[in-house]
Amino acid sequence: MTRTATVRTAVADPELVAACVRPDNTAEMTTSVEDGCVVTRVERDDTAGLQSTVDDYVVNLTVATEVAQAADRHNTHQS
Repeated sequence: MTRTATVRTAVADPELVAACVRPDNTAEMTTSVEDGCVVTRVERDDTAGLQSTVDDYVVNLTVATEVAQAADRHNTHQS
């Protein structure tokens, strides 16, 4: 039996954040933009693997979001 998780995250620039996290996706993951949110679906064969993958993804998502926000602040101050 497979285990699945869906992480839906509202961010200011979902296209940019999704593009940042996609390269780290494993074969069991898909990332898309839906209704202004980054949506990542994870499917694993066991609960421990699902938890580990989601934990890693959340760290990557946090970093991507922080970098996108910093870039936006930098670009805003450059104008």
